Amino acid sequence: MEIYLQDRAATEALGKLLGRHAVDGDVFCLTGDLGAGKTLLSRGVAEALGVSSEDVTSPTFAIMNVYQGTELEVRHFDLYRLNRPEELEDIGFDEYVGGDGVTLIEWAELFSEQLPEEYLQITLRLDGAGRRAVLEPKGERYEELLGEVEKDADFGN
Repeated sequence: MEIYLQDRAATEALGKLLGRHAVDGDVFCLTGDLGAGKTLLSRGVAEALGVSSEDVTSPTFAIMNVYQGTELEVRHFDLYRLNRPEELEDIGFDEYVGGDGVTLIEWAELFSEQLPEEYLQITLRLDGAGRRAVLEPKGERYEELLGEVEKDADFGN
C-alpha cells in the first residue's frame, strides 16, 4: 500500500489510524530519511492508544521510551545511534519487541536481521511538500491490518 501524505497532519493521522487498529504484540518498523516523519507517525500511533502527545518524543538518545496508554503499553525504539547487534541485547530489545503492548521501531533497517519474523514495514520518504508512505506487511497479521486500514480510510490516492 502506498499513500501520499500532504503534510504533517496527514502523517500523524495515518499513525492514529494504524494505532486504532493495533493489537497487543504488534510491531511497526519505520524506515526512511532523516526528518521524513517517523517520530510524527509514531506519535499518532501512541495517541490512538491513549498516550498524551506531549509524552511522545524521539528516543534518539534514550534509545527506547516506554509510554503507558489507556489499553496498551507502547515501546518506542530509535536504533539510529546503535552500531552493533550486541547493543540490542544490552537494551533488552528481544524482551520488548513483540511482547505485551505495541512496539514502534525507528531506523529498523539498520538491524533487519534482528527484527521479528512478522511486522508492518512503514517506509517514509519526503516527496515535494509532503511525504510518501509505503506500508508493506510481513506476515498474515499485518496483511489483515492493512485490509482493515484500507476499509477505514480514504487517502485520496
